[in-house]
Amino acid sequence: MAEYAPGVPIWVDVSSTDLDKSVDFYTGLFGWDANRGGPEMGGYTIFSLNGKTVCGGGPTQSPDQPPSWSTYVQSADAAATTEAVKSAGGQVIAGPMQVMDQGTLAVFQDPTGAFISIWQPDKHTGAELVNEVGSFAWNELYTRDLPRDVEFYKNVFGWVADETEMSPGKNYTMFKVGDRAIAGGLDMATVEIPPHIPPHWLVYFVVADVGASIAKAQELGATVNGPMDTPMGPFAVVLDPVGAAFAIIQFQSQG
Repeated sequence: MAEYAPGVPIWVDVSSTDLDKSVDFYTGLFGWDANRGGPEMGGYTIFSLNGKTVCGGGPTQSPDQPPSWSTYVQSADAAATTEAVKSAGGQVIAGPMQVMDQGTLAVFQDPTGAFISIWQPDKHTGAELVNEVGSFAWNELYTRDLPRDVEFYKNVFGWVADETEMSPGKNYTMFKVGDRAIAGGLDMATVEIPPHIPPHWLVYFVVADVGASIAKAQELGATVNGPMDTPMGPFAVVLDPVGAAFAIIQFQSQG
């Protein structure tokens, strides 16, 4: 990816309470190279594959912050997006803040409680490799009030929501920018998510062989739920050894 349109997920990163352990896990699972940042970067790490950046990782910013993966949406104007979030009923958690000469970020909570971030690029223009084995390919919202969030993301990012039926009584929402599907959304009640799990965004990474990747993740200390079949291919949800959740998917054309 050379550039991203406004409203398209541009970057993902993991916040960890044990960054050394997380780096060991993800480099072992995906074969990523890790470029560890210095003190001026707070230890922030850039992961790459075959010389192309795929995502990042850094330490959690407070004792109350749990390990988690974050999704960043491209914003052409971080200040304007922040005001749109406030007007649409979201909460500003941090920013907008300039990150050296790399870009501007802000972190929000949508009206149902899911965290979502934005990135206004300067030198850092987002992931260079996406939709390929070893890189992120999809971002999925899990919420307990999908209609409310559909309206929020429409007002903030201009997303258009299309609903499709997965099975009787279970719908899947596809968020689009123009004609391009860029993210998905699910009502947590329809997929039987336990009540103690809060609304969240889930990041999907592509693997060549979901079975082999599950075995490798477990060998490296992860807990895995799956595989489960979808029309796009089998996927599994992985809880890494530090406690951050993400998904892996083997597209039908892969493997």
